[in-house]
Formats: sequence, structure tokens, C-alpha cells
Amino acid sequence: MNRRYEALLVLNTHAKEENVKEMIERLESEFEKEGAKVEQVQKMDKRHFSYEAGPLEAGYYVNFILNTDPQSIVRLRTKFKLDPDVYRQHYQRLEENKENPSKRVAKSK
Repeated sequence: MNRRYEALLVLNTHAKEENVKEMIERLESEFEKEGAKVEQVQKMDKRHFSYEAGPLEAGYYVNFILNTDPQSIVRLRTKFKLDPDVYRQHYQRLEENKENPSKRVAKSK
């Protein structure tokens, strides 16, 4: 069963600032190879980290909204852990938007 997920990736752009667009396109194709349907890509620009957690002091943040099954997320997490361009990754399942059409509004007197 496909579910909706949000994938936040922090890219390692150290000495590769001009290749960010190609990196994002490659990551999007990796999602699609695993069977995910990418709904939206949000490029959130380069941001400095609040503290240094290694050799990097900043990273390029990209947010993907996608539909896929849970096993695909496990495979993607493992694949991106070995990718030198992905510095950090976080996945979160999004709730389905279920609008309640029977909302009642209180009448004012």
C-alpha cells in the first residue's frame, strides 16, 4: 500500500556548488527507480548548521514529497546512507488529508 512521505535530504555541496541541480535530478531519479512517485521537490537553499558536526559547516536542504510503500523507504535510506552527496536524511510519513464535509457551524444570535 502506497503512503505519502516527506523526505528531507541535506546535500554535501562542499566544492560542488555549481552541481546542485544535477544532484537533485539524480536523487529524484533514484526515488523513481525504487518505485516512488515524486509529487513535489522543494529546494530550500544552502543553510549553515547550528553546530559543526564533522567536516561540513553548511548543507543544501531539499525536501521531497512522494508516494511509495514503506519497504521502498527502507531501501532508499540504505542507498542514500552510502551516497557521498547525501550528508543527512530524514523521512516522515504524512497524514492523509481527510476533509470532514459535515462540519456544523454554530448560528449566532
